[in-house]
Amino acid sequence: MEENNMTNWFEKAGVLIEALPYIREFHGKTIVVKYGGSAMVDHELKKNVIRDVALLKLVGFHPIIVHGGGKEITKWVNKAGLETNFVNGLRVTDKDTMEIAEMVLNKINKGLVSMMEKVGVKAVGISGKDGSLLRVSKKLSKGQDIGYVGEVAEVNTEILDTLIANDFVPVVCPIGSGSDYHSYNVNADDAACAIATAMKASKLAFLTDIEGVYRNPLDRTSLISSLTISEAEALLESGNVGGGMLPKIQNCVDAVKAGVGKVHILDGRMEHSLLLEFFTKTGIGTVITGEKEEAHE
Repeated sequence: MEENNMTNWFEKAGVLIEALPYIREFHGKTIVVKYGGSAMVDHELKKNVIRDVALLKLVGFHPIIVHGGGKEITKWVNKAGLETNFVNGLRVTDKDTMEIAEMVLNKINKGLVSMMEKVGVKAVGISGKDGSLLRVSKKLSKGQDIGYVGEVAEVNTEILDTLIANDFVPVVCPIGSGSDYHSYNVNADDAACAIATAMKASKLAFLTDIEGVYRNPLDRTSLISSLTISEAEALLESGNVGGGMLPKIQNCVDAVKAGVGKVHILDGRMEHSLLLEFFTKTGIGTVITGEKEEAHE
């Protein structure tokens, strides 16, 4: 029994030693976590994500959380007796839907802040409207008007820099403000990419409901652990990527091209996926890097 305990202790020490170079490399660096999918719905998964982000903060990273809330918005839109419509995968957002979306996202936002504070890390929840954090233009879907849906035109990094400098974790709700000062719903992936780019983040991580990027979506053994920009673009052109993964990979490529160090696509349903991806040599999801980058160095 004592021998087994010793083995467990040595294994735990080994994990800490393996994490050391990554803690050293990214100490003081900005990372953006796009938080969505099942990890936002399941309470235990939610707690695990918050603990992971808290640990990243406490070992010296500067995390920023950008969250979605599509499933919860749909639920409340339906409760209000409104119809949910999508055009080319984008939610049609009329005035009533926009009001519901803003209320739901702000509720989610404050819930995440409370959880972060509960584990001993200072956090501030902000809407993209606060301090003109996200200035947006009206977004069309292949020329079609889809209502109050915005595309990020500008990120005011001053508010994020101020919060980070004062030891807070910013938790960002993806609602932007247009030139008409109306609220616009922003796709959370797009908001995370825009913020990561503007903040020159070292890492951008997407928490999703899939293990990563597959070379063949029908073959779960074809998970790709790392891709360069050119490899990711070739995969997009191959026709083997579809559905919601198509714009996500394109977002990843655009972010790396714009200066984000590395972009990770992770399974948010897996316990501590952020820590396993960031602090181990092999990682567990898919990382997209520049042409000369080593995936997990």
